[in-house]
Amino acid sequence: MASTSFIKTTKVALVFVYLVIIAGATVRMTGSGMGCPDWPKCFGYYIPPTEEAQLLWKPEHQYKKGQVIILNEKLWTAKESFSSGTVYDPKPWKEYTKHDYAVFNVYHTWIEYVNRLFGALAGLACVVVFFKSFVYRKTNKKVILWAGITLFLLLFNAWLGATVVYSVLNPIKITTHMIAALLTVASLIYLMHIAQVQKEYIKPFPLFKSFLWLALALTLLQVILGTQVRQEIDNLTRAGVSDSGLWLQNPDVWFYVHRSLSLAVLITNVYLWIKSKTSEHYKKKMSLVMLLLLAEIATGISMAYFDFPFGSQALHLVLASVLFGIQFSLILGKATLADSVRGVKS
Repeated sequence: MASTSFIKTTKVALVFVYLVIIAGATVRMTGSGMGCPDWPKCFGYYIPPTEEAQLLWKPEHQYKKGQVIILNEKLWTAKESFSSGTVYDPKPWKEYTKHDYAVFNVYHTWIEYVNRLFGALAGLACVVVFFKSFVYRKTNKKVILWAGITLFLLLFNAWLGATVVYSVLNPIKITTHMIAALLTVASLIYLMHIAQVQKEYIKPFPLFKSFLWLALALTLLQVILGTQVRQEIDNLTRAGVSDSGLWLQNPDVWFYVHRSLSLAVLITNVYLWIKSKTSEHYKKKMSLVMLLLLAEIATGISMAYFDFPFGSQALHLVLASVLFGIQFSLILGKATLADSVRGVKS
C-alpha cells in the first residue's frame, strides 16, 4: 500500500532538485560559479555580504572565527574570534589556500547563494523522504534502500559542488556535478515508482522500451556534450571575448557533434511518438516529450544563429533536464492491460 504522505514528500524533493538544476543553469549562464569562493559558507557568512566594504579589513572591528576578508587580492580567514586593533595585524589571519580566486561581485555572489540555498532545501527534503520511507519497513524494504541511495546521491552532489568551487570551475567536475543531479532526479522518480507499483500493470513491448532507453541515453549524452560546448564559451569569455556573436564563430568539434547528434535525438523520439499513439498511457507523455524537444531545438537554434538571447542557455539545459526526467518515467511506467492489447508495438 502506497503512503500518500511519502509520495507527496518525494514529489516536493523532486521539485527542489529541479530548482537546483534551474539555479545551477543560471549560475553557469551568468558566470557566477565563483560568486561564493568558499564552501559551504559564502565569504565566511551564512548570509553573504551585499557590498565589498563588508569584506575589507576594518580597525576596531569584531571578527568571528572563519570570517573572510579580501586583502592584497587574496582571501584571508580569521583563525579565531577576535577584535582588530587600530592597525592591521596578520597574526589572527590565515591565507585561504584552496584556490587563489579573490573577487567579489554582488550579482554573482547572490546568484550562487540562491543555488546553494535550493541545494540545502533539496537536501533537507531528501532527509525527510528517507525518514518517511520507514513506513514501508514491513511491506517494501526496497523503498527504504532507494530513499537511502537518493539521500547519498544528493549529499555526494553537494560534495561535488564544493570540489567545483575548490577547482575554480574545472569543466570535468562541472559535468560530473550535472550528471549527479540528473541521477538524483532519476532516483527520486524510481523511488515514487516502487512505492506505487501496481501488480495489475504489465510492461510495454521490449523493442519500444529499448528505444525509450536509447532516447534517454541520447539525452544524457547531449547534456554532457552541451557542457563541453559551454566550456569553450567560458574559455572565450575569460579570454575577454564578451561579444556573444563571436562565441560560435570558430566552434570546436564538440559543437558539431552536439548539433549533429540532435538529429538522432529527434528521429528516435519521433519514432516513439508515432508508436505511442496506440496507448493512452504513453501517448500523452510522448506528446509532452515532443513539445519539450521542439522547444529544446528552438533554444539551440536561437543560441547558434541569434547570438545567445538572454536566458536561452539556462532554458536549454533546464528543458533537457525535464526531458530526461519524463523519458525515465516513461521507461518505468507500465501500460495497462488494455493499452498493451491495443499494442505499444514496434
